Amino acid sequence: MNCRPGCAACCIAPSISSPIPGMPDGKPAFVPCVQLSPDNMCSIFGKKERPAVCSSLNASEEMCGECAEEAYAYLAELEEITKPTS
Repeated sequence: MNCRPGCAACCIAPSISSPIPGMPDGKPAFVPCVQLSPDNMCSIFGKKERPAVCSSLNASEEMCGECAEEAYAYLAELEEITKPTS
């Protein structure tokens, strides 16, 4: 499956703990990645600077759903069930 143009759910919804160029401490959930362009495309896609977690994430029917809203909901659920407990 190919990414849905303009969706960017995977660049906004999940928290990322590894460094991202421009975000040395990673990013919190639901904060857009600084590498996200105005048209919701990754400006470091395919480059060596792209974090391994991003490079290893592949679009899938389960994750992406039928629309961006479904992708956000799925990723929000994953974020909730995997967040560390205090």
